[in-house]
Amino acid sequence: MTDHQVTDQPGEHTAPIRVLLADDEPGIRAGLRLVLRHAEDIEITAEASDGAEAVAHATRTPVDVVLLDIRMPVLDGLAAIDQLVRLDPKPAVVMLTTFGEEENVTRALRSGATGFLLKDDGPQELISAVRAAAAGDAVLSPGVTGLVVRRMLDGGPAEPADPTTEAERRIAALDPTEREVLALLGDGMPNLEIALRLGIGPDRVRTLVDGVLNRTGSDTRVQAALLAAQAGLSS
Repeated sequence: MTDHQVTDQPGEHTAPIRVLLADDEPGIRAGLRLVLRHAEDIEITAEASDGAEAVAHATRTPVDVVLLDIRMPVLDGLAAIDQLVRLDPKPAVVMLTTFGEEENVTRALRSGATGFLLKDDGPQELISAVRAAAAGDAVLSPGVTGLVVRRMLDGGPAEPADPTTEAERRIAALDPTEREVLALLGDGMPNLEIALRLGIGPDRVRTLVDGVLNRTGSDTRVQAALLAAQAGLSS
């Protein structure tokens, strides 16, 4: 991450978005800090150099979004996320990753991560991701989304023997509108784009998304998006 002048307008989040940076490399944290300071609606409330410190910070002072590195000492990101998603209020957790770590990313998504970013994604992607996570939207870096989805579709020890059949079972109870919403989640669309696509209001979209998550047993929008891919609903 490098310092850039980014002046994109803030989203619908009225209060500042409270962010916790967790990475054991001071240079990475400094780069994230330099980018995020240019967004008036984002406030960095704490920084951590390992997972245990991140959990301690988030436990003492609630935050909206945690930017969490996967590989850290003491307690790595995969272990930390299990504790972070149990907090009340629960922060959105966006994993910071590099190419070649897609196996760890899929484990994080199953644990409840909101999404992931590549460490070398641009400043606008970082700011947009923080805002999207705070709004409850999925955060999927285009650079590795395809790799992660393919790995999820390939299955593994934590996946059912036939992921397609399991996915079809989980979406069987959805009505046609809910299936369409799930497909749009699979395409990575935020609520506003879904509302425009379906010609309905934002409140109705939020209700539909919540219903899809509950009826499919998905904890996050990212898990729903991966379910849509397994079921062949997303493009």
